[in-house]
Amino acid sequence: MTALFDRLDEVRARSVGRLEDALALVPHNPQAVGEREAAVELHTHRIVALDAAEHGLVFGRLDRHESDTPRYIGRIGLFADGAEEPLLIDWRAPAARPFYTATPLHDEGVRRRRHIRTRGRTVVSVADETLDISAAAAEGAATDRGGLAGESVLLAALNASRTGRMTDIVRTIQAEQDRIIRADVKGVLVVQGGPGTGKTAVALHRAAYLLYTHRERLARSGLLVVGPSPTFLRYIADVLPSLGETGVVLADLGGLRPGLQAHAPEAPAVAELKGAGWSWPTSSPPR
Repeated sequence: MTALFDRLDEVRARSVGRLEDALALVPHNPQAVGEREAAVELHTHRIVALDAAEHGLVFGRLDRHESDTPRYIGRIGLFADGAEEPLLIDWRAPAARPFYTATPLHDEGVRRRRHIRTRGRTVVSVADETLDISAAAAEGAATDRGGLAGESVLLAALNASRTGRMTDIVRTIQAEQDRIIRADVKGVLVVQGGPGTGKTAVALHRAAYLLYTHRERLARSGLLVVGPSPTFLRYIADVLPSLGETGVVLADLGGLRPGLQAHAPEAPAVAELKGAGWSWPTSSPPR
């Protein structure tokens, strides 16, 4: 864990140095001006993403059947200089998918999945799931022990204190949610479900996944998230930045047309009626 945070510091320091070099550059022609602005934007976004990854940098580990080297799963990918194998795998990468989808019956080459919770740079809890049924039985452990461990992590996240802002669910994405997040890009994808089932969180994580998988394409066209109201946008505003994605535009329906402010002030009596609480006698339900 310490090595991963050390590497994060190294990469961030390198990006800060490159940003300072770009800012100090004095362009002498229009092409140089464009190149300088592009470099500043690139390194600025990189630093913002690295800063966002500081909180909860590592949250998982996969121990595989065919290798003694564990795979660490986190918010971003980190490589050692000149290395082909990553030190830390981005949660959106294909190699990280078994962290969300492997089960004892379909272990996807994983014998153990570890959930890691940190506070700052300190590990505060670890929960292991044994996916190798034969190994678990040989040790005298119940074969569903891993499922209980995974559920405990999810319950801990659900019972965490609320802040009035939506938080990301990158540590606790369920297999059904992962299928939606990583679905092929073919036309319109409609996500349906009842209130509180996680539709908005899944949609935002899918946006982060698409930016990771099709970044070059989306960098040209951009990504727009439309919400029903400014209040809703404030509620979800922290999710994508926490995943290192700061280039997404958020807009409410009334602000889709530049320069047009959509306001519809209510008459005092109507505003009072809409804001009032309702209580109905049990013998007289509303009709």
